[in-house]
Amino acid sequence: MARLSEEYNKTIKAELMKDGNFTNVMEVPTLKKIVVNIGAGEAIANKGALDEIVKMIELITGQKPVVNKSKKAIAAFKLREGMEIGVSATLRGERMWEFFDKLINVVFPRVKDFRGLKTKSFDKAGNYSIGIEDHTIFIEVDPNNVTKIRSLEVTIVTTAKDAKSGKLLLDKFGFPFIKDVNRS
Repeated sequence: MARLSEEYNKTIKAELMKDGNFTNVMEVPTLKKIVVNIGAGEAIANKGALDEIVKMIELITGQKPVVNKSKKAIAAFKLREGMEIGVSATLRGERMWEFFDKLINVVFPRVKDFRGLKTKSFDKAGNYSIGIEDHTIFIEVDPNNVTKIRSLEVTIVTTAKDAKSGKLLLDKFGFPFIKDVNRS
């Protein structure tokens, strides 16, 4: 069992129950899934780019990603319906917890000049999205074998009903949010 999953079940769930004023244990928010996603617009002109992105996502997540196709044609971008323009991997269960642990304890500390994450990136349903500008901060990626630095998006989907509950959940795991500092 993943380390953070055990910690959640043993201590964090009880703390959330008390701090969030939940009346039923089933109301307590938890992680549902994590989606890692890269838009590959350059794949329109360079077919090899998509293969490289698929391998990269596979390295980072530990599972084979899905290649996403365009839903409609956009002439200004030379995009036709059905063209492959993105790659995503949805992590659930054990892989999700392992990736979440790696994200908090390995990836974020490796970001140069990291000052924390903004709390404004929560949606109304309590899910959190993070944009990562440099994929080489993941330890699985060898920076010497990279042809281009790529950015990716990580979306943490929770069972929280609102942004406040979602933030409370991620706070309990030690998620590196920017601390509110009162300036006078």
